[in-house]
Amino acid sequence: MESIEMASVSLKRPIASEDLSGDSVKRQKVSTETSLKAQYVEHSSGIQNENTLDRELTLEVPAEKNEKEDIEEAELLDGETEEESPESFADMMKHGLTEIDVGITKFVSTHEGFSGILKERYSDFVVHEIGKEGKVIHLNDLSVPADEEDPSQEIYSVLSPEDKKRLEELQLFKNREDNVEIEVVEDTKEKRTYIHQAVKGLFPGLETKTEEREGKKYIIAYHAAGKKALSNPRKHSWPKARGSYCHFVLYKENKDTMDAINVLSKFLRIKPNIFSYMGTKDKRAITVQEIAVLKITAQRLAHLNKCLMNFKLGNFSYQKNPLKLGELQGNHFTVVLRNVTGTSEQIVQAMTSLRDIGFINYYGMQRFGTTAVPTYQVGRAILQSNWNEMVDLILKPRPGAEKGYLVQCREEWAKTKDPEAALRKLPVKRCVEGQLLRGLSMYGLKNIVSAFGIIPRNNRLMYIHSYQSYVWNNMVSKRIEEYGLKVVPGDLVLKGDTAVPVEEGNVDSYTINDIVMPLPGFDVIYPKHKVAAAYEEILAADNLDIKNMRHRVKDYSLAGAYRKIVIRPQVSWEVVSYDDPKIPLVQTDLDKLEGKALPEYKTEGKYRALKMEFSLPPSTYATMAIREVLKMDTSIKNQTQLNTVWLR
Repeated sequence: MESIEMASVSLKRPIASEDLSGDSVKRQKVSTETSLKAQYVEHSSGIQNENTLDRELTLEVPAEKNEKEDIEEAELLDGETEEESPESFADMMKHGLTEIDVGITKFVSTHEGFSGILKERYSDFVVHEIGKEGKVIHLNDLSVPADEEDPSQEIYSVLSPEDKKRLEELQLFKNREDNVEIEVVEDTKEKRTYIHQAVKGLFPGLETKTEEREGKKYIIAYHAAGKKALSNPRKHSWPKARGSYCHFVLYKENKDTMDAINVLSKFLRIKPNIFSYMGTKDKRAITVQEIAVLKITAQRLAHLNKCLMNFKLGNFSYQKNPLKLGELQGNHFTVVLRNVTGTSEQIVQAMTSLRDIGFINYYGMQRFGTTAVPTYQVGRAILQSNWNEMVDLILKPRPGAEKGYLVQCREEWAKTKDPEAALRKLPVKRCVEGQLLRGLSMYGLKNIVSAFGIIPRNNRLMYIHSYQSYVWNNMVSKRIEEYGLKVVPGDLVLKGDTAVPVEEGNVDSYTINDIVMPLPGFDVIYPKHKVAAAYEEILAADNLDIKNMRHRVKDYSLAGAYRKIVIRPQVSWEVVSYDDPKIPLVQTDLDKLEGKALPEYKTEGKYRALKMEFSLPPSTYATMAIREVLKMDTSIKNQTQLNTVWLR
């Protein structure tokens, strides 16, 4: 089968002018702009959450910041939204990337594309992690495991609602008092013990003591180590027989994994880096994944279910070990594409092709950022040891959609080249720009390598991985262009962890699903056909030597890796009809726990939706599978520009 060149494809197919009623124009404006803008917010940083697991982000709060600043910053991050009109948002996004810019140019299927709306509602994109044992992870049990060491639930009733409110404000530094007094009305040792346990159990980070004032006993709650310290797991209070890590399933809505962990940390008064996980998940989605935390009881975690929105924690267990990034087997996706226009025959052709042939395993657009400065360009500058250009690319002003404080920071940097002055423009200093500016203020412009080095290692490597992904996408497009989907001598296959070339005599032993291609590095081999020369050419054009991928800074030496070029997922699908665009079309784990049934699907309705389920291995992008079904450009730039015609 031949590959198909990507020409002009769109999220919304051209519609004849007589079909554009006022209602349909308005509907398109609301649905597409809402979903696209939400996707932009999710992906603008260039940090990928979808199913990519090959980089880990360090969450630890910088030591020099006090805890009140961190909480205020977390709240700013949680709450900040800058409303733009759809027209101005589209104008700003015209400076972003398209798929062609990052080498995504081919399709493997021959069916005619059709339109549909992806992530019109975040509940249309549901992700369940596939754990180490190959089982899909679900939230289906909110109970707390029985543990003799834990205080009973009854003790929490000794605190009045007013007490709890004052203690919460104290815990989060929201009041002006240094402590909270709780009068012991029925003064017994047992009653005082219950109050001590209740305060410490419900409000981690607070300590208590008993004082007598004017003949009355009071429990005094206060911060153990002032505003600069987070509570640490108390080694002496953790039973030796209990596993050190509490594993739990985290169900979250419309928040990415790192933000979720920061929220949990804030409420538990612990450092984010004592959490571990196997992979990060999308923001604009409902996701279910396993998390582990060091020496925090299930009881404390379960209490968060009462005070956090859009989160649910459950399936608690104590285990000896934390989780490690990349341990998962993949992710299971339930995706709804609303308002699809394809005929029943088109949909069957598209989904059958996805099941039988698969899709090109491109790195998705999230890998490269959505601003006018792609992350792969920063990675290229690092590999070239062009440090001044790297700083310029990260900090320089740029056209497009960005938060106002980032715009001011960039303008200050361009004007003064003073890192401290530019840093003062940032209320949120945990971003890459803030970390780099802090490094430059510490080490100066003549020691950029050290300044850049204060950014967590995995965040720095994100840029280099982005460049590798850019090269890989372009080379796979070249491979498909030259040879289509047939296996040819010189292609590479894996024997264990080792890549070997396909010989003339065993071409028929393999299919396109067996073929891998390398991400460039010093520890890989390249195909034994003309695509090898294309690798050399693309790197040489960037002043890089394919034969010398080691870097004088060890962190930036690229070993390389292998990646399958076509993925064939196990997939099932159905087309459902509906009238109300707001009704949910997927039953979530939380719905099942709460006994909420899905509305019955109609045999006929105003709209049709394509509902599909499939599993993907780690580091594979669901949007690339959907791209193959719809034959659309998944870039935010393309979608916004195409859809602004419905606004005017």
